[in-house]
Amino acid sequence: MARFALFAQLGSTLPLVGLIWFVQLVAYPLFARAAAGDPQAFAAYHQEHSSRITVLVLPLMLAELLASAAWLWDRPAAVSTALAWGGFALVVVCWLATGVLAVPRHEELARGFHQQAHAALVAGNWVRTVVWSVRGALLLWITSRA
Repeated sequence: MARFALFAQLGSTLPLVGLIWFVQLVAYPLFARAAAGDPQAFAAYHQEHSSRITVLVLPLMLAELLASAAWLWDRPAAVSTALAWGGFALVVVCWLATGVLAVPRHEELARGFHQQAHAALVAGNWVRTVVWSVRGALLLWITSRA
């Protein structure tokens, strides 16, 4: 079980690291460009973005959550209790940042482009970008020791 949870975490977290960097450096900054011509037409663009990205991100986030929780009960010998809880805490921070920082801004942008909502989305997304990057690095370090 512990080995499966490790591979499940690697298979979910590492793609999320790549996706969050893409979103932070490419997708979110381009929202402003997409809205430049017609801020109201942006709502349709945003809806399409949200639908497509959710299909990719939600299954990965769920897998990551379940696999990191599994380590709280069964983990490799190289993973201490504190490390298992720390990894799980990073996942919880990503979920909280998504729910508290990203979702409300996306709800605002779904009604049309607003510069303040966009700026808050980009700024707040750095929390998820950093936390997922730390989590990915942590998992790679654990893998090198396991």
